[in-house]
Amino acid sequence: MDYAPEPYADDNIFAKILREEIPAFRVYEDAETLVFMDIMPRVDGHMLVIPKTPCRNMLDASADQLAACLKTVQKVSLALLGAPYGADGISLQQFNEPAGGQEVYHLHFHILPRRDGDALRPPRQQGDMEAIAAEAERIRAAIAAAA
Repeated sequence: MDYAPEPYADDNIFAKILREEIPAFRVYEDAETLVFMDIMPRVDGHMLVIPKTPCRNMLDASADQLAACLKTVQKVSLALLGAPYGADGISLQQFNEPAGGQEVYHLHFHILPRRDGDALRPPRQQGDMEAIAAEAERIRAAIAAAA
């Protein structure tokens, strides 16, 4: 089967976050990627990593976009393991196209810091914004401490 992606739509929520048209709890940024908190967190500290350049998902992303995202995923994930943040492990999720579970059509990776014995919350449930803001502060501090 030949894959012919739909055109990238720059009105998606992540493109709006990149343009700062809507707010987000940003925790890390470099020249190629942005990391921000998921407002429907499955666990405390649930974040999203996106490229700053447009692509729908990993199926139409360039090798450079994928490499930049995974470099950031690794950097942020390593900062969360052990002290000061205290994660015991990391779950990484990435979805492509409707049948694959994708809901926002801008490439993104979910980082879910995990602790032994924790369970995932149900999907699509809005989190407490004050708690998410506090978690963002903890994560920024962990990333800064690891730098």
